[in-house]
This record gives sequence, structure tokens and C-alpha cells, in this order.
Amino acid sequence: MKAVVYEDVRTVGVREVPDPILEAETDALIRVTSSALCGTDLHMYDGRTGATPGLVLGHEPLGVVEKVGSAVQTVRPGTRAVIPTHVFCGICAMCSRGLTAACLRARAEGPGAAYGYAGMGPYPGAQADLLRVPWADANCLPVPGEPGDTHEDDFVLLADAFVTGWHAAATLAPVEPSDTVAVFGAGTIGLLAAYSASLRGAQVVYCVDLVDARLDKAGEIGAVPVDSRRGDPVEQIREDRRRAGLPIGEEKLGGVDKVIDAVGFQARDRADLDQECPTQVIADAARLVNPTGAIGVAGVYPDKDLHPRPGATTHEDLIAPWGTLFSKGVAVRFGRTHDRRYTRLLRDLVVSGRAKPGIIVTHHGALPEAPDLYRRFDGRHDGVIKAVLHP
Repeated sequence: MKAVVYEDVRTVGVREVPDPILEAETDALIRVTSSALCGTDLHMYDGRTGATPGLVLGHEPLGVVEKVGSAVQTVRPGTRAVIPTHVFCGICAMCSRGLTAACLRARAEGPGAAYGYAGMGPYPGAQADLLRVPWADANCLPVPGEPGDTHEDDFVLLADAFVTGWHAAATLAPVEPSDTVAVFGAGTIGLLAAYSASLRGAQVVYCVDLVDARLDKAGEIGAVPVDSRRGDPVEQIREDRRRAGLPIGEEKLGGVDKVIDAVGFQARDRADLDQECPTQVIADAARLVNPTGAIGVAGVYPDKDLHPRPGATTHEDLIAPWGTLFSKGVAVRFGRTHDRRYTRLLRDLVVSGRAKPGIIVTHHGALPEAPDLYRRFDGRHDGVIKAVLHP
């Protein structure tokens, strides 16, 4: 079969690789119809998280079940299904508590595993014609309809992007009705975190970025775009809050209730946009969040940066403004997305018409177009925000 493989720093290729086979009676084989590119794929593409040449990339698949093992009961050949990013057994001590991103059985080296992900187990990725899905009853989420229908883009985002955005807004920075929210980063996760915050009843959601296409898309989904190239985004948001009029007696609460970091370790230094500053967003978040508020960190912060850019270091040990956070009584939460906590809920929101996350998809292509889409996505060129491959 054909698959997108990592070859070297900023180089991917489309190669012939062996077809996957059923390795256990609980496996399924999926014929992939859509497989999205993710910002985490770019971390590997840029050589920053230790991908090895030959790794099949991709962890956001939607497809149709082609074959199942003898023990699989809940899907059958012909079932349309989305496959969550994190591989999990469904029955270990962590999975039984709903903590599927920390499955204890999926990877020998430690908790948690994922498809096509450096350091996250022996599972080839989903930017390919076929995908083997272990523990298929747990890992396949059936969805209605036919490949290529009007929900194709919505459903593929249930593999990772929409659930991660929802996780950020629902659990990491638990947004409640009437909350004010700021999201740093208007890439896929930031946009879907902002979208999820709105679905959860936020009164206003700000979205901070420095790429025109992303800012435009933030406005399109109903957020207030904040261009960090025009000055300190914290002060821009505070000024907008003042213009809107703070309630009597709440003048000291000129920040926001909840902040979401959807940028991570690749944040740009506002004093020099050619430099990275991994502490930029947490510093801004600490200044902006209201007392007793919450900060949710959905952006990636690796233990080691194997190919640091100017301003970054090999070891990403960050200095956080703990004094400010402590004095404000702010909750700070991190953590991978426990996909299956949310996938059924979000699928049903899509099917009912309440949610249309596919609005953030900007580009489509066949597998041979993957090298060009990676290059454009990595360079933030041509308005590429979310690209989906169709094997």
C-alpha cells in the first residue's frame, strides 16, 4: 500500500510499504478515506521530537472497516468508523477510569500509545491506504453516512482535533456559561478550542495569533481575533473588555476567566518574531487570567527538543510565573486528551447539526500531494490551517 513516511528533517515521501494484517483476533483493518495533518506531525517533520526515517505518519483517520478478527463484536466489514489518536485496550486500570491516553497495555515502555507518533509505540500511522486497529471494539467509533458525504470533514476531526479542542475547553480550562475566554494560538486546536468554548456558552472568546488566515478563520467561527503583531495581546484584550463595559463592582476583573494555551513550546518571542520563546504564552496567560480563574495547556511541551530553533533550547525546562499564579489562586491543567471520554458526545453533536467542526478544514489532497501540503502547512503558506488527505 502507499503511505506517507518521514524521511528526514522537513522531508516526507510517499512510499510503498507492506500492507497491515490482522495480528490478533481483536484487530480490525480500516480502509482509510480521510486522514488529517496535525501540528504534532509538524513537530516530527521539523525533527524536533525524534521521528526515525521510515515512520508512517498520521494519527487522525476516518475510514471503512475492511476486515475484522474473530473476537470483534461491535463493528463489521462495511462499518464506517473514526479511529481516535490514542491506542488503548479499554480494560486496564487507567482505561477503566476513562483515562485512555494513559493505557497501561498499549506500549511496553510506559503509559499511553498513538498511531504514527515518535516514542508512542509500534503503531504505524494513518496517512496510508490501510490501518490496523488493535482492540477494535474499543478503538473504532461507528459513524453514520457514506465516505465523502457532507460530514466527512466533521467526522475526521473526531479522531483528534475536535476532541482535543473540546478537552481543552471542557476539562483543562473548564469553560462554563457566561465565562470570558482567551485562546492563544489559532491553529487547528486553538480554533476548535475557541469553537468548543462557544458551544459551551462562553460570552466572549478571544483568539490570539499572528497569521492572517488564522485570524480570519477565528472571526469566521465567532471568536474575536487578536493580532499579536499589533502589540501586547494581553493589553489588547483588556482594552476590548473595557470598551465592552465591565459590570459595576467588577472593574478589577478586566482580564478573562479562562485561558487556553494552544501554542506550546514553539511560541514566538513578540520582541523578535524570528526567535522562539517557549515561556511567552504562560507568561501572558498568568497576566491575563482573572483571580481564581483557570489556564488549560493543550499546546505541546516536549521533554527534549532535538532540533531547536533560534531562541529554544534542547531541554525545555521552563520558568513559569508561579508567584503570580499562586497569588491569583489560578488552576493550571495539562494533559493528553482521553479521546473516548468525548468522541460519542461530539459525534452526536455533529449528527444533530449542533456542531460543524469541519468549518476549519481549508485544504484537501491525495496522498501524492502530502509532501507539498506538509511544506505549505509547516511554512503557514497559502492559508493552510487544516489539511486532509484522501488515500
